[in-house]
Amino acid sequence: MATIKVTSENIFPVIKKFLYSDHEIFLRELISNAVDATQKLKTLSRSGDVKGDLGDMRVRVLLDKKKKTLTVQDHGIGMTAEEVDKYINQIAFSGAEEFVNKYKDQAEAIIGHFGLGFYSAFMVADKVEIFSLSYKDDSKAVHWSCSGDTEVEMEDTIKSERGTDIVLHINKEFEQYLEDATIEGLLKKYCKFLPVEIAFGKKKEWKDGKEVELDEENIINNTAPAWTKKPADLKEEDYKTFYHELYPTLMDEPLFHIHLNVDYPFNLTGILYFPKIKSNLDVHRNKIQLYCNQVFVTDEVENIVPEYLTLLHGVIDSPDIPLNVSRSYLQSDNNVKKISGHITKKVADKLAEMYKTDKADFEKKWDDIKMFIQFGMLTDEKFYEKAVDFALLKNLNGEYYTQKDYIEKIKANQTGKDGNIVVLYTQDKDQNYTYIERAKQKGYDILEMTGELDVHQMSQAEQKQEKLRFVRVDSDVIENIIKKNDNENANDNYTTEQKEGMRKAFEGVLPENSKLNYFVNCEATAEDALPVFLTQNEFMRRMKEMSAHQQGMSFYGQMPDQYNLVINTAHPLIKELMDKMTSETVMEEVKKDASEHSDKENVNEKQEMVEKTVWTLKDQDERLKQLLDIALLASGQLKGEALANFVNRSVSLL
Repeated sequence: MATIKVTSENIFPVIKKFLYSDHEIFLRELISNAVDATQKLKTLSRSGDVKGDLGDMRVRVLLDKKKKTLTVQDHGIGMTAEEVDKYINQIAFSGAEEFVNKYKDQAEAIIGHFGLGFYSAFMVADKVEIFSLSYKDDSKAVHWSCSGDTEVEMEDTIKSERGTDIVLHINKEFEQYLEDATIEGLLKKYCKFLPVEIAFGKKKEWKDGKEVELDEENIINNTAPAWTKKPADLKEEDYKTFYHELYPTLMDEPLFHIHLNVDYPFNLTGILYFPKIKSNLDVHRNKIQLYCNQVFVTDEVENIVPEYLTLLHGVIDSPDIPLNVSRSYLQSDNNVKKISGHITKKVADKLAEMYKTDKADFEKKWDDIKMFIQFGMLTDEKFYEKAVDFALLKNLNGEYYTQKDYIEKIKANQTGKDGNIVVLYTQDKDQNYTYIERAKQKGYDILEMTGELDVHQMSQAEQKQEKLRFVRVDSDVIENIIKKNDNENANDNYTTEQKEGMRKAFEGVLPENSKLNYFVNCEATAEDALPVFLTQNEFMRRMKEMSAHQQGMSFYGQMPDQYNLVINTAHPLIKELMDKMTSETVMEEVKKDASEHSDKENVNEKQEMVEKTVWTLKDQDERLKQLLDIALLASGQLKGEALANFVNRSVSLL
């Protein structure tokens, strides 16, 4: 009878209680140990310490549902009785209580700190047995048994083959680990790329409408995945095949890849793939898989690598990534931080190289990688510094420019009298068609900005460069967006009272909509501009759009959309209405009425004048509605019943 040597006798209650939430990692731990034992034997063979043919080296996972056992079997170096006593019985578990209280919700931290990989078996088993025969000459096989307390049984036994069998007698509460599908799922999750073949059951195929078991063993893993090979030994097809091995449910092909292969100042291998990303709906986070020497660590890489890298797919493998630790530990680990910084540099360098060597091909891929690059620029200053030289802007002609090149293109014609370079853009070229044509008539260029992060990118560019403004083409009349001189409204000869009367008249026919606010004002723009049109303040509209993607800005998102309804007093139709409203006869009547009032009533003179002038437009309601609907139609806001009414009214007016 032997005794497990620990400073605290509560090891098994600790394991069963505090490791409960992550109990599935027991299988990874046991198979990792089996693979280590196998690799060690191969090393000894290469060095000449073990002679002859090594024979069968597969690790096998065996289920016996009748006996309710799960066995992990290897043909590695095995253990002598002395080694079992040393490596299994003597557990360095000092300070257990304090540590467990600190890390009680982090199973892997407990396992990793104290080498408890083997003991994780007790999370799911009432009893664990070891049958082992060392590779050493004249060794005796040993049998070890423990039922979850500090007392164990050790004895000599008979075992014909070198290696170790770990037999778990599964607890009734965890009988899901006696199901083939459960075990195969865990093996594919944690052991898919281990360097030693892992066999589980037999291969199966469908014959005559039913599944038939074959004689051939079912090998779970690919022992030589693409990332472990040299880039020179791989073809493009090999990378695509490996991508679908990683993500069998994803149908799209990746756009391109980056093969990581670093041996200084740390060891790092891996392959990162760029998927097509056109919107948030296409984003599949947690797709980068972290490995340590081909042993799966985690695919929850947020806060471990920069957030924008979580949009990529692929594998990162490094012996410098701690295997048995929690994500919070990974986040603060210096090696992980260095690896993360290196990957950022490699990604940026790859993109810069692609842009430099083949701009045409880079432009074809731009719409699919745009979100990734913008996300990186917005969240990582170092990435921004590199990416600003290959991040592209696309205009309505389908031409691509870097920000620097585009500013050079437009600055001569699109600089206002205040010295600001104005970048015009649209988010819907069909809806903004009228405004776009007005801008084109002046020789202005317009960008197409339809991406989810475009608004954030514009704000970042404005912060980085003084005298640069991005303005949506329908945010105001083009003459106001890019003001060239101070005399553009010189043809506005109407009085404040006249304008107020016209404003009131249009307010009287505005549609009722709780989600929209209209602010009506009169302004002389140009005779060839629309008589009435809608504009939307750039700042408020942009804040509302950004609020959809940024916490802390919900205030803007809850506000109703606000539009300016501009009555163009330079247009002939509006002038005609103004003249009707302010005819000499009407004005004389107003003056007569005002002169008859007492001094006390003179304070109301302006309001009376407005009311009388509005009253004179009552017979023009149909024309006012028609002009208003034209403005709504031009901005894409005329729909449903209102659109039908407009069509019928148009026919009647004709």
